[in-house]
Amino acid sequence: MSTDSNHQPGGGHAVALRAERRWAIFAVALIVLMLAVIVFSGLHWAMMPPSRVETIDPSRLQLSGEFVEDNLGSAVQPDGSVVVRFIAQQYSFTPQCLLVPADTPITIRTTSADVVHGLLVTDTNINTMVVPGYVATLNTRFDAPADHTMPCHEFCGFGHQTMWAHVKVIDKATFFEQARQSRRLSCVSR
Repeated sequence: MSTDSNHQPGGGHAVALRAERRWAIFAVALIVLMLAVIVFSGLHWAMMPPSRVETIDPSRLQLSGEFVEDNLGSAVQPDGSVVVRFIAQQYSFTPQCLLVPADTPITIRTTSADVVHGLLVTDTNINTMVVPGYVATLNTRFDAPADHTMPCHEFCGFGHQTMWAHVKVIDKATFFEQARQSRRLSCVSR
């Protein structure tokens, strides 16, 4: 039999205590590191509204201003770019179908008439929340003609699942030919 001359009663307890302390220090350090990363990324990426936030009175959308019914849809600007304006409201986007040209700078301007909505244009990186009282502005460009679905991705009530629109990207020449004939374009006006 072997006899260990260094064996002390309670020595295992001291070893376990040291190991537990090391693991506790490691766990606390890991938590502090994760909190530091969260704070740094929040400050670094400045996850807050842009400094140029436009406000609008949602109760007067259809009465005056840029979101009156005659102003909705796509319009060609003097510089050749296109501005698309539409309203999100329970349970639809107005107009229901947006007509835009391919390979052209496009500015999308939208607001909500009632509650928070979201929009997501499939197969693109267009994705934003539409908040009542604020104008959401997105700048984009579609590379080629295509059809895209634009569902509301923020729960807005019991009819939410039926809230979607259609974005039809057509050839640039065809779009500008149609724009010469009409001040505002949408798929419905074609």
